[in-house]
Amino acid sequence: MIRGAGTLLNVATVLLGSGLGLALGQRLPRRTREVVTDSLGLVTLLVAAVSAAAVLDPQLRSAVGSAGVLIVLGSVLVGSITGSLLHIEQRLETLGEVLQRRFTRARATSGGDSEGTSPAIEPDHEARERFVQGFLTASLVFCVGPLTILGSLDDGLGRGIDLLALKSTLDGFAAMAFASAFGPGVALSAASVAVVQGGFTLLGWALGDVLPPAHISALTATGGLLLAGIGVRLLRLREVPVGDMLPALLVAPLLTQLVVLLR
Repeated sequence: MIRGAGTLLNVATVLLGSGLGLALGQRLPRRTREVVTDSLGLVTLLVAAVSAAAVLDPQLRSAVGSAGVLIVLGSVLVGSITGSLLHIEQRLETLGEVLQRRFTRARATSGGDSEGTSPAIEPDHEARERFVQGFLTASLVFCVGPLTILGSLDDGLGRGIDLLALKSTLDGFAAMAFASAFGPGVALSAASVAVVQGGFTLLGWALGDVLPPAHISALTATGGLLLAGIGVRLLRLREVPVGDMLPALLVAPLLTQLVVLLR
C-alpha cells in the first residue's frame, strides 16, 4: 500500500460527502438541518468520552502512575494559553473568510451572462457566518480526533490504512451532514485534512515509531477533551475556542515524557 493513500481516501470521502450534503441540503428544511447538527454534536460527545477514557489506559498508569489526569489537565491549560496567544482560532476564522470570499467570487464569475459580465454578489452576514462555521467546524472535527494522528502515523510507518479507512467512512457521513447544514465551506475542509494528515504521515515516515504507548494514551485523552469542546459547539451551548486548544496535542506527549523522567 502506498504511504499517504489513507489521507487521499479521506480527502475523497470528505469531498464526496460534502457534494451529497449540498445536494441534499437544498431539499431539507432548516429545522431538519438543525436536528442533523444536534445529532452530530451528541455523537461527537460520545466519541470524546471514549477517547478521554484513554487516561485510564494501563500503559499510561504504568509510566506516570496517578498523574495521568494532571498530565491531560496541564496539556490543555498550556496548549490553550499558547494557542490563545498565537490567536489560532482567529487565524482559522480569517482563513475561512478569505476562502469564502474567493469561492463567492469564483461563483459570481462563472455565473455571468454570455457577454462576460458577472453579477455583483455580496454574501449577507448569515451566509458568511455559515460558510466560516462550516469550514472551521468540519476542519476541527476531521483533524482533531485521535484517529487523525494515530491513523496518519500508522500510514507513514507502513502499517496500513485501516484506521484512516475507518475515519474516512465516518468523515464522509459527517461531511454530508455538515454540508447540508453549513453549506460549501465544509468541502474546503478537505484541504485541512490533506495538510494535517499529510504532515503526520510524513512525520511517521521520517521519524519512525517515536511515541511509546503511554504518550499516545495521553495524546488520545487530550484529544478527547478537545472533541468534547467541538460537541458543545455543535449543540450551540457555548462557543468553546477549540482552535486555540490545538497545541495541547503537542504538549501532551512532551509533558508525559517529562513526568516519566522525573519519576
